Amino acid sequence: MLKLKPKRKWKLFSRKSVKELGDSVGVTYITVTIRNPSEPERVWEGEFLIDTGAVDTLVPRQHLESIGLVPEDRRTYGLADGQELVMDIAGAKIEFMDESTWGTVIFGAENVEPLLGVTALESVGVEVDPHNASLNKLPASRLRGFRPKPSP
Repeated sequence: MLKLKPKRKWKLFSRKSVKELGDSVGVTYITVTIRNPSEPERVWEGEFLIDTGAVDTLVPRQHLESIGLVPEDRRTYGLADGQELVMDIAGAKIEFMDESTWGTVIFGAENVEPLLGVTALESVGVEVDPHNASLNKLPASRLRGFRPKPSP
């Protein structure tokens, strides 16, 4: 019989709260390390806002450049207010909660708040519990459509 480990809850820290539709919503942050895949010893670590409305991870440009990352492409992103921005992107190793994944990082403006997007969270099997301001590590990453072929 297969035994699964219980979910591990990662407590986050909150610096402020915001008002959204009349309700108080916690704003949660986590420490994230961005690593240059070509030069793994070059890293930048910072506090990132967990943003389940963002697909990719946003980092101030100067921090990505400080670890030797250069834009590899450009992508159009839709903002909450309806604007669309074309932004520089690159690939990087994203590390948090004793896990790591490869993902797209967006070169943000100098004063932009770093955002950890949902793709990185889902890639390592993490779900957000906004009510308890925690991240839950799932016992296994989801692979819903996969069905192994029967043995011959």
